[in-house]
Amino acid sequence: MKAVADQDMIDVDAVCVGMFVHLGLSWMSHPFPLGSFKISNAEQIETIRSLGLKRLRWNPAQSDVVATSTGRWGPREEDGAAACGADAAALRGESGPAPTFEPAEPAEPPVPPEVAGRQARKRAISEQRDALALCERQFTEASHDFKRLNDLVVGKPQEARAQAEALSKALVDKMLGEQDLCVRLLTDAAGDKASMHALNVTIISLLMGRTFGLSEPDMQDLGVGAMLHDIGKSELPDRVRHRDESLSPSELRFYEEHVAHGVTLARKMGLTPGAMLVLAQHHEHADGSGFPLHLNTDRMTAGARIVALVNRYDNLCNPHFAARALTPHESLSLLFAQGKSKFDTAILGAFIRMMGVYPAGSTVQLTDDRYAMVVGVNSSRPLKPRVLVHERGVPRDDALIVDLETAQGVGIRRSIKPMQLPVESLEYLAPRPRVAYFFEPMRLADEGALAA
Repeated sequence: MKAVADQDMIDVDAVCVGMFVHLGLSWMSHPFPLGSFKISNAEQIETIRSLGLKRLRWNPAQSDVVATSTGRWGPREEDGAAACGADAAALRGESGPAPTFEPAEPAEPPVPPEVAGRQARKRAISEQRDALALCERQFTEASHDFKRLNDLVVGKPQEARAQAEALSKALVDKMLGEQDLCVRLLTDAAGDKASMHALNVTIISLLMGRTFGLSEPDMQDLGVGAMLHDIGKSELPDRVRHRDESLSPSELRFYEEHVAHGVTLARKMGLTPGAMLVLAQHHEHADGSGFPLHLNTDRMTAGARIVALVNRYDNLCNPHFAARALTPHESLSLLFAQGKSKFDTAILGAFIRMMGVYPAGSTVQLTDDRYAMVVGVNSSRPLKPRVLVHERGVPRDDALIVDLETAQGVGIRRSIKPMQLPVESLEYLAPRPRVAYFFEPMRLADEGALAA
């Protein structure tokens, strides 16, 4: 890896609007959606300075500011403009004379269209790989954090609560800091089944809470409650930790006791009332047919109604026995057909709009007969997701994601089960037996997508 040049390191007090900076911190250690970004306002500068950093790296090539002839920083387009921050020399930790400038080089000849096209495709592929890698790193880090806090629940409940609240806050901060988010399918599920389920439920529930405009404290309670909704299962034998048709009536009652065990552990942890109610009510149904208290919608909190639905969706997509898994599209269809009496209708409708008619992870056939896998959905365009298309002659690693919102003359004809795909398309798209979700800012999702 190329070493960072000393001149690319600046004092935190010297950063200014227009600089592209790299924080070099864990994604949970700061409230920004990304660890590398261009500073756009003074509030971001104040937040950066509050992180305790003394110096950080910046990228001159991606910044909107350059050294001016006066030795200060100004807009890239206007060399003589007033500086937007401290002296350029001070930013570099120098005290010498103002920088000198070489004569401008002759303009390069125009790039042929076919070469420009190849370059643009190469950039788009690189951007989409980077965006996916970022989501997967964040999911992996969150998964490891969940595993650590889950191991502390019984022996060190107070410490487990603190870590759960910290992880929930990190997720909430990332979500509330963006105007538009995309639900992103991950190619590999990090962590064990328990951590993947907990994170799937937490992430999708928080995105739902964001859709309904929940306050930040309510979002925090929703995140902690969703994350810990199954902690009571740690008190059960492996045989009855998962609901299954093979369970006897007595075993089923034993399984249902995981909610009471969870409430007991939640009290020891000192969870807030809001988070505890999410945990206590996540198996209740709108019509009163759930357990353990047979509550109806009017007696359930908004957070519990959200988690009850999301928990059911993830269990349909990722059951204990993988052979019984439904596709995301099938799971959504089943919830719509059979869940109207069991789930809050407003929440069910919002969930379908947010996840899209073809949720991320669905395999589909396009109107031009090609096969594809949905990899990203934005709630503002649920019928037009972003898809990875099987392109003959193009290696899978070089396949561009297609944005059906802007693609001309192509859409989705139907959802199709993975095993119904032609063998070549099945091997190319490689749908995963278990789906894991994260989120990303739409601007990153769009950068790596092909419009047509």
